[in-house]
Amino acid sequence: MRTTTTCLAAAGAGAAVAAWWYTDRAPYPYAQRRLLDLPLPGLTAARIDRILAPRPGERMLEIGPGTGLQTLRVAPRLGPRGRLDIVDIQQEMLDHVARRTADLGTVVPTRADARDLPFPAATFDAVYLVTALGEIPAPAAALREAARVLAPHGRLVIGEFFDRHWIPFGRLRDYAEACHLHVDERIGPTLAYLARLRPCTHLPVAQPSGG
Repeated sequence: MRTTTTCLAAAGAGAAVAAWWYTDRAPYPYAQRRLLDLPLPGLTAARIDRILAPRPGERMLEIGPGTGLQTLRVAPRLGPRGRLDIVDIQQEMLDHVARRTADLGTVVPTRADARDLPFPAATFDAVYLVTALGEIPAPAAALREAARVLAPHGRLVIGEFFDRHWIPFGRLRDYAEACHLHVDERIGPTLAYLARLRPCTHLPVAQPSGG
């Protein structure tokens, strides 16, 4: 009886995972926003701080902020003279983040398609997307736009976690090379990684980090 119960429970769990996998939609629907506030293994706040390294006075861009989990952490680090622009295709998400960050005064929401960003070239010191790139149709086009609005000295951080829209690290590296970006640092395995990209220069590509 115990074995049968265990098998039924395992089958139920497997069915739930399969249902989640095949019904997972992009962009992530606002109705399920509470799940977006859950931190993901491997994409910890400490790791994001390390690889993104926000500094006072910088202007940064977050694409696909969701409910603002990263926004709330990054924006205060830019100080009163800094600015964090956030872009999302869903106005509900932008309104949600705007309410959560209203007292900061440095977060500027804009509804836009990541494949056609409404900013001049070389605008931002840093651009970042955490579990968002794979949810954008034609992610290579979105990466090209992110590279376009990045300043020559800037950094572009991509965080990916294994789900239906996950982009393996090897594919990201191919996209980056096509956009004249190189991998400056990587943290974590391909199933849950953070990668920092920079405009190509004479500098050698850094080796992946296991931290």
